[in-house]
Amino acid sequence: MISISAAPGFKPCPAPFNMAAHVLAQAATLGDKTALSVLGPQGSEDWSFAALEAAVRGTATGLLALGLALGDIVLMRLGNTVDFPLAYLGALAAGLVPVPTAAALTQGEVAAMITTLSPKAILRDPDVACPDTPQNVSLDALRAMRDLPPAAWHMGDPDRLGYIIYTSGTSGKPSAVMHAHRAIWARQMMFDGWYGLRPDDRVMHAGAFNWTYTLGTGLMDPWTMGATALIPAAGTLPAALPALMEQHAATIFAAAPGVYRQILKHHTHISPSNLRHGLSAGEKLPESLRTAWLDASGLSICEAYGMSECSTFISASPGTPARSGTLGQPQHGRQIALIGEDGPVPVGTEGTIAVHNSDPGLMLGYLGAPEQTAAKYQGDWFLTGDQGVMGEDGQITYLGRNDDMMNAGGFRVSPIEVEQSLAKFPGISAVGATEVEVRADVTVIAAFYTADTPLDEAALALYAQDNLARYKQPRLYVHVPELPMGANGKLLRRALRAAYEAQK
Repeated sequence: MISISAAPGFKPCPAPFNMAAHVLAQAATLGDKTALSVLGPQGSEDWSFAALEAAVRGTATGLLALGLALGDIVLMRLGNTVDFPLAYLGALAAGLVPVPTAAALTQGEVAAMITTLSPKAILRDPDVACPDTPQNVSLDALRAMRDLPPAAWHMGDPDRLGYIIYTSGTSGKPSAVMHAHRAIWARQMMFDGWYGLRPDDRVMHAGAFNWTYTLGTGLMDPWTMGATALIPAAGTLPAALPALMEQHAATIFAAAPGVYRQILKHHTHISPSNLRHGLSAGEKLPESLRTAWLDASGLSICEAYGMSECSTFISASPGTPARSGTLGQPQHGRQIALIGEDGPVPVGTEGTIAVHNSDPGLMLGYLGAPEQTAAKYQGDWFLTGDQGVMGEDGQITYLGRNDDMMNAGGFRVSPIEVEQSLAKFPGISAVGATEVEVRADVTVIAAFYTADTPLDEAALALYAQDNLARYKQPRLYVHVPELPMGANGKLLRRALRAAYEAQK
């Protein structure tokens, strides 16, 4: 047996197609049913399906009234508010190309994106870092668009460019990942293959509106199914989440592993009456954390593996639990393989996790980088860069990244990007960044540097704060006499990690 999933490919996306129209296709029949509740300490801000559709299509009208044309890029610099999904779907409805970005990015990081994207409009919350440009559209102007007459859905080729998201690459320069409108069609494979999602579900996602994990799993997928999305208001602490689950009758809870860990710090017993199971993605879920949650709640966590280029495609589900130590199995309809130098490897043999190029959720490519895009393929297979082993039952054990990419709270971070920024700090002669374990199942980004003498850690942290998004900032600064180098002069980041962890 070779390591290829047995399921046939997913049914093709219909044409013509519009991503936003697909997400809100049930709005006309669901009408006053609650689509979204933003959960605050004093109650909730509720949006019906009818109100949601009206606001999205009104936003589309307003964006087109600015003179934007089909295919124009719209950069989103919005905060953790409902403005984010409304603007995102509004741009898609109008046939524009939204680019959602993390609010934590610095002005310098955003300026680099603007140079790459040449956006025709920038949707701007004044509290979110962004250069002042003529393309800026104020938050007040954006909100006023909600009440405009509805625009018609822009229907077209499902393979046309729909949206762009950024992911860190091994080059140290964030890559702009282009996705087609059909990407949303592929997410239906997650409904049974990961979520166990039903129309009567109330899905609580602990992430911010402006995180793509929340945008997909917490909002668009429930709305596509006709379910209700529950999003805790900005500033809600993890300790408060179990009470919100109970108060608002959540049936599914989704979060990154770190949120589960924070909840368990404050609660030894968790028993929301309606909760069926949890979902986890963004980073590897430690087996110890899965067990601790099961002991505290009696409920399982269904983990999913994916990446910005194809969302999630390997997962456990309520109907098909993961075998101990595995991620689960390819979702039904996904064609997944473990690839070696000569193609798919035998079952039980380590290989690179790969997705077939026919997958409707797979990216169109990296913006302006055809060579980088081509380098990710081996024949018909898109290589994720992560290693795994497929068992005879089809379940996949994750073995880790085959590069030096780091993970910070679900965001992939390039060590080169961190190193290039810190190398400009006065006194540093060389620097290496890597992810290190500081205690069981807890890792942070650490910067190892050489300098004549140890440098002021507070000054280093302040410099990183001014030049890197919060999730990219090191939590440890370690002065070392030299950095480990290979025979070819390449920095050995894994050796840095091993040496640090050996001293604990």
